[in-house]
Amino acid sequence: MPQSNLSICAVRRPGHFLSWLLLIVSATLPISGEAVCTGQVSVQVLGSGGPIANPRRASSGYLIWVDGKARLLVDAGGGTFARFGSAGASIADLEAIALTHLHVDHAVELPAYLKSAWFGDRQQALPLIGPSGNLEFPGLTEFMQQLIGPGQGAFRYLSGYLSGTKGYFKTTLYETDADNRKAVKVLETKHLVVSAVGVVHGPVPALAYLVEVDGRRIAFSGDQNGDNPQFGKMIADADLLVMDHAVGENADKVAAKLHARPTEIAQLAEQANVRRLLLSHIMPRSESVLEESLAQIGKTYGGKPTVAEDLMCVELPLRKP
Repeated sequence: MPQSNLSICAVRRPGHFLSWLLLIVSATLPISGEAVCTGQVSVQVLGSGGPIANPRRASSGYLIWVDGKARLLVDAGGGTFARFGSAGASIADLEAIALTHLHVDHAVELPAYLKSAWFGDRQQALPLIGPSGNLEFPGLTEFMQQLIGPGQGAFRYLSGYLSGTKGYFKTTLYETDADNRKAVKVLETKHLVVSAVGVVHGPVPALAYLVEVDGRRIAFSGDQNGDNPQFGKMIADADLLVMDHAVGENADKVAAKLHARPTEIAQLAEQANVRRLLLSHIMPRSESVLEESLAQIGKTYGGKPTVAEDLMCVELPLRKP
């Protein structure tokens, strides 16, 4: 049976009166204070929400910390850039950025991260992983050309990041086949091994990731409906599964083609023998039935799921023999 205990670091907040004052003055940064992320390997939630504006939840984004440095950013949804700053992370330390898919709530703030890096001292190339495209969505390479490419890019003044010129470091693009239903190793760095598999998110090309770091296995589902069994095989015995929980059990057919229902999440986590389950990408429709969903998951999954909150840190100790 999967272990259910989670070691979760809190967020230090200012005093009661100052908290209320900051909340009134700064609606753009409703979570204030310093996020404490410790341990040899930790996963930090930058955004636990979805595409709907939420004062407590930024859109999707996560960091993997290794020995006190942020090494991998997974997704860059709205609001995560500010959370990245609150977490005390540095773009100079990142070994890669991985995008699960190119919906706004997973990718919109990528240019902000790149622009911020101009003011740092990073010199080495930054790997950027993302999905291939289809008729409705660009692949990662086309996306980056339309975003910052010379000539026609929306933010073409940042085009140096594609070529490694004009004083910018180069972003090395790893466009990964979203139609491939078998896991492939995409990238290996000093601290990380990143594997990906194409998953079903309706008509949207999407990837899920497994990150292996210092003996830990960390899985990110991204948005998916759970229809690719190869995802479960890829994440077998994962120490942590960050699973998007965007719909309740009674989701309509359209929503269910995009997202896994709670019973499907539970079955996936149990069959994959996931030791820890963190539910994220919380939307109003899933938060309103959260207790019901947790009960549904508990009928099948042997562990105790945790609901993500922005700036939460989950420490991952090495497994005992």
